[in-house]
Amino acid sequence: MQDLSNNPNSKPSPQATEQYKKGRGAQINTPNRFLTNTTVKEHVEGIDDWEEANKKTIYLEDHAKSIVNKVDSPDVGMFYSMNPYQGCEHGCIYCYARNAHEYWGYSAGIDFEQKIMVKKNAPQLLRKFLMHPKWDGTPISISGNTDCYQPAEKKFRITRQLLEVCNEFNQPVGMITKNAGMLMDKDLIQEMASKNLISILITINTLNEDLRRVMEPRTTTAIQRLKVINELSNAGVRTGVMLGPMIPGLNEHEIPKILKAAADNGASFSAYTFVRLNGSVKLMFHDWLYKNFPDRADKVWHMIESAHGGQVNDSQFGRRMRGEGPISELVRVQFKKYTALYNLTADAWDLDTTIFKRPGEQLKLF
Repeated sequence: MQDLSNNPNSKPSPQATEQYKKGRGAQINTPNRFLTNTTVKEHVEGIDDWEEANKKTIYLEDHAKSIVNKVDSPDVGMFYSMNPYQGCEHGCIYCYARNAHEYWGYSAGIDFEQKIMVKKNAPQLLRKFLMHPKWDGTPISISGNTDCYQPAEKKFRITRQLLEVCNEFNQPVGMITKNAGMLMDKDLIQEMASKNLISILITINTLNEDLRRVMEPRTTTAIQRLKVINELSNAGVRTGVMLGPMIPGLNEHEIPKILKAAADNGASFSAYTFVRLNGSVKLMFHDWLYKNFPDRADKVWHMIESAHGGQVNDSQFGRRMRGEGPISELVRVQFKKYTALYNLTADAWDLDTTIFKRPGEQLKLF
């Protein structure tokens, strides 16, 4: 695939440092489609505490009524999901989940990474859900939307409590994260793995620290993510690597190196997605791209368009996360080749749903 810079590891443009919000992926608050009015800063002297307010991360308690959601999308590889947090401080500029923040009256931009909804009653809601007599222990994915090990988890430990409930009920789960904070729960994850109740995916989409710092600024480094794969794999936990998303002209050339690094650290399977920019993500990604990579922004943008029929998003199941056309095909072929080369093709592994039990119940014998 065409490399759009003489040095693929080149740093973002110095232009990005001028009034650039370091530590945030989005540099703007996009308009909320559900609101008729919005607040903006038009003059530097307008609001004294504006800049300070936009630097802080705010945690807001959400009195949720439910925690487990049925997943109807046939191409995401999960049946049910639960998310202890809404919004994500990681700040990944490409995140499809940003748009959900608009339902809360916030922006999908800076608000998404600054105003985090915390579901403190999630463990109680999960226990109530699992106690339903018709629930059969179908696997539930933790982090179907936002990362359950984002920085908020160190403070609130809700993910840990969810895992404790799942372990008590022998409820199988799948987890995906890009934060080494998962190792805080290594003991519990290892115990669940011994009962074939858990499968882990660690997302790594670049080994280039300069790119990571601007593309997903508050995430763990790739080195730390590889450490998670290594430690969990050595502890007997089924662990794989997720390359998502692959963005032509920015990180797609790293597929071989990422897959090799993951395999060297014990990963046994892999997956990938091709970038798509849905809803407001289109606006903030465009702004971010031209601020950070003005030398190649036009080409990157047009290659993304070429993979989605002239648009930067596609909502068609089965095609939306793979793309179409020569650019996405080159990514697919490259991924397939190196996945096989580095033996990341472990057979599909079914979690054990037969030992699910409610407190006081006997295990099913047949």
